[in-house]
Amino acid sequence: MIRKATKNDLDWIEASYTELLTREAEQGSNTNWQLGLYPTRETAQRSLDEETLYVLQEEDGLCASMTLNQVQPAVYNEISWAFPAAPEDVLLIHTLCIPPSKAGRGFGKAMTSYAAAKAKEMECKVIRLDTYAGNEPAATLYRSLGYHYAGKAETLHEGVIPEELIFFEKKI
Repeated sequence: MIRKATKNDLDWIEASYTELLTREAEQGSNTNWQLGLYPTRETAQRSLDEETLYVLQEEDGLCASMTLNQVQPAVYNEISWAFPAAPEDVLLIHTLCIPPSKAGRGFGKAMTSYAAAKAKEMECKVIRLDTYAGNEPAATLYRSLGYHYAGKAETLHEGVIPEELIFFEKKI
């Protein structure tokens, strides 16, 4: 079941970020996220405060988290989108996190499917997202789910993490 997160979920969300980033520090990074910089508990708290934080819960506990909102960072203006849309007609997926202990169980697909249903409910025309250019597992997932590659751009994530992002969109 996917639902809006509550304050009781913050400890798990923070632990999931730490689990993922610790694994990436040991085995190589797909996300380019950095422990202590992004994402953090404060990242999740901001989304919780804005009521845009979602979690996937199974019988054995929480399995994934993401933010769904209509905030397109400035770097999105550099992309030639195939599906032009007014900001209020776009839903964005941010900070989709599935910790390694929960990977490979279809939770990424479930979360993006939920986002598509939410976009439809909100009468949005397009879903957009970005990921680190080196995050081939995420890029492969998004392509397999019908997201179209829209371009790439360099940015300073959170103003401190230099990275090249690739952008995807899906018409609703």
